[in-house]
Amino acid sequence: MAGNTNRYSSYTTASVGSGSDGKNGEKAEKKDLWSSMLDGVASAKRLPEKNIILLGGTVDSQREFFESLSNNELRRTLDRNASRMPPVANSFALGYTYYDVLDADQEDTLARISLYTLTNPSPSFASLLKPLLTPQTIPNTLVVILLDWSQPWKWMRQLREWILLLRTVLISLSHECMATMEEVMLSWRERGRGGGTNLDGTTALPVADDGVALPPGPGEWEDALGIPLCVVAQNAEKMEYLEKTQSWKEEEFDVVLQFMRTVLLRHGASLIYTTPSLPSQLPSLIHSSLGIHSLLKKQPLKHNVIDRDKIVVPPNWDSWGKIRVLREGFDVERVSNAWTADLDQPFPHPQSNGNTSNGEPNGESGEAVHDQEEEDDDDPQGSTVRLYELSVQDPTMDALQLAGRDTHSTELEVKSEDTQAFLGKQLKQLETFKKQHDETFGQDFGSSRNKPFKKIEEDEGALDPYTRTTEAKVLEHIGPVQFNMGGIQVDADDMVQRLKDRQAYGTSEPGSPTDEVGAEANAQMDTENLQAFFQGLMNRKSGTGK
Repeated sequence: MAGNTNRYSSYTTASVGSGSDGKNGEKAEKKDLWSSMLDGVASAKRLPEKNIILLGGTVDSQREFFESLSNNELRRTLDRNASRMPPVANSFALGYTYYDVLDADQEDTLARISLYTLTNPSPSFASLLKPLLTPQTIPNTLVVILLDWSQPWKWMRQLREWILLLRTVLISLSHECMATMEEVMLSWRERGRGGGTNLDGTTALPVADDGVALPPGPGEWEDALGIPLCVVAQNAEKMEYLEKTQSWKEEEFDVVLQFMRTVLLRHGASLIYTTPSLPSQLPSLIHSSLGIHSLLKKQPLKHNVIDRDKIVVPPNWDSWGKIRVLREGFDVERVSNAWTADLDQPFPHPQSNGNTSNGEPNGESGEAVHDQEEEDDDDPQGSTVRLYELSVQDPTMDALQLAGRDTHSTELEVKSEDTQAFLGKQLKQLETFKKQHDETFGQDFGSSRNKPFKKIEEDEGALDPYTRTTEAKVLEHIGPVQFNMGGIQVDADDMVQRLKDRQAYGTSEPGSPTDEVGAEANAQMDTENLQAFFQGLMNRKSGTGK
């Protein structure tokens, strides 16, 4: 290229020096014509370059976002050489990847998007984001913050950390960048308000007679960052898990949506819920926010605040009135004004020191609970973060507080005690209980309890006090007991009394050694007793009417 340019320059100079002034003017005009044509062809082949600053999430969630945005599955079917796909380098600090936006026919390339990824809102990474924002790149840049439905109770705190980091970077930019950001925000405020163009590139219908765009409503564009912002809540399918396991209801999901819409309304940002396995309007929202539109097929961007897992809130569409309609009793004005106090907090917080990742504290569970309490104390009174966490509570915090400091929140294994050590402790406890028992009832109590009922009466002449007390308490609670014996209703108290009468007459148990004389004398007595016993049973049966 350098050699061709030099030859072209020498030829032009020689021609100009050898000819007249008229010829010089004609050749100079031809030179300008060819230069403009070449510049036009080069600019036509040059792809528009767009930038996305992707904040939050994890390495895997950022890859899922990239795949859903670039439509890699369709590209693999169309391109035989799948190895041409650009790699995703987002494992350390500031990551990078890129992809080309194809038209509806998957042949023409509309633009090339560069993605810069960051997973940790550490203030030390602010210097990495600053070179990405220049007067040339700011009009073509979009900031995307990733959130996850696995932990919706951390959304407001995570969003505050990322916005504070962005404000730290934007405040340190040059005056030229500041002027460019003001122009960008002015153009964004007019989109979709009449007299201009919508986000998807369609012409907005004027709502006023003079064609002037409507001014922002209350709570809109009051904390404009200077760069368009989009919040993506991934893994919306986990909403069903929260409903089944954590007993979430529609009220909880509506409160989360109301808080997010109120806060994002102050920044003029958009919101969308995505599910990895289902198609969504994410590519249309992101590409429209960057000013990329298909030349063959118009893809209108539609809002959706009815389907809880397919929420789409475009910029310049929402308002306080629409947020109030979702659920009555929500103080949208208080939440919006409290967000200003959250953004006035110092960054980073003294307790965090940049050691937290996505709002997850390190250390043991007890330390995590303690750190969470300290962070709550640092939040200003009536802040949006505090109001949000009171309304959307973490269900695992109660379990962590009960566990205390003895359980590590990240450990999956449970350490068991040695068997011999456990048995030794149990033996000591059993000996202690035995000693207390012997002191209370005597040492002979345990041995006497194992003897037969008749043997105890022969040795001691009566039941032990413990048995008498227990029997009295049982009879006091259960009252009279009756049972059926051989088709005859028998009263338990009467049976016990008659057995005692038999024992008083000296009857012996079957099989016990007795003399024959006593046996013959007792035989006659037993016959009379048995006759009297059954006669009493018959009389009782006829008397009770049973």
